[in-house]
Amino acid sequence: MNDFGDLRTVDVRSAWTNERAEFTPWLANNIERLNKALGIELEVENTEVSIGPYYADILAKDTSTGRYVVIENQLGKTNHDHLGKAITYASVLDASTIVWIATDFTEEHKKALDWLNDHTSEDIAFYAIKLELLQIDNSKPAVNLKVISNPLEIIRQAAKSKAEGELTENQKLQLEFWTKLKEKLAATRAIPSLQTPGGHYWYAISLGKSNVHISNIVSTEGRAGIRIYISNKIADSMLPFLEGHKIEIENELGFQMQWNPNPENIDKIVAMYISFDIREKEQWERILNWMVEHTVKCRNVFSKWVKKYAVPTLPNGQG
Repeated sequence: MNDFGDLRTVDVRSAWTNERAEFTPWLANNIERLNKALGIELEVENTEVSIGPYYADILAKDTSTGRYVVIENQLGKTNHDHLGKAITYASVLDASTIVWIATDFTEEHKKALDWLNDHTSEDIAFYAIKLELLQIDNSKPAVNLKVISNPLEIIRQAAKSKAEGELTENQKLQLEFWTKLKEKLAATRAIPSLQTPGGHYWYAISLGKSNVHISNIVSTEGRAGIRIYISNKIADSMLPFLEGHKIEIENELGFQMQWNPNPENIDKIVAMYISFDIREKEQWERILNWMVEHTVKCRNVFSKWVKKYAVPTLPNGQG
């Protein structure tokens, strides 16, 4: 006979007595827990960001889009004050996403966020996260971040298709291909955050830091590829850093890549390509499997090295 323990909730105030002084710093230092719950790769920019006489708890950036995210914390039941502040902070900071974390959401506030998700642009998103501490018998309490409101994928996809208007035949093929790639990548459970596909030649995947990401491509020139795309904002320091560990990186990958194949471009890439005509659908399964295998490897390896990279500081405290 199985012997099971009893699961119970623990008062969050037993772990964090003060929201601003204790919970916000803890969340900023453990942002990967929130990332896992949301399926978004967030990078903390700052905490207690001044907005006139008020302070936004956490300002983060979605590393896959470069857009700002406001995180509003509330160790208690939700109220209009926190909702109003969160929207105000987002408007002032030009954030595209609001994450509201609370221990108890009223039905009215949950419905408000559902309504906002259903009636705002695809570029704007609202998340309600219920914070819980769970314990089995006398075990150590475990943090549970439970998503209770979020933008529905089907609505985002419909809005995206409407915004893109009429797609060309090539764009329709690209959208179909990326949709299948996303499904296969999701099935691996190796990548926590996957974007909604569009009718483009590229499909981006976060590496956990702004200004660098994986950019998978299917071009009309008869090839498919996986590229580590480095924005010119950090390319002058990021590319040399990665090149300095080229042997280690390629040993971990188990294959070689092309390093900076287009040196004249201000944005830099590390890439690998394979011949592929997207119009030949009988080839899709083979290319999709190749892309899934190498994308997962590239993300596992490059995300580790990207996180080791430190933005260089200018002398005399400048920059």
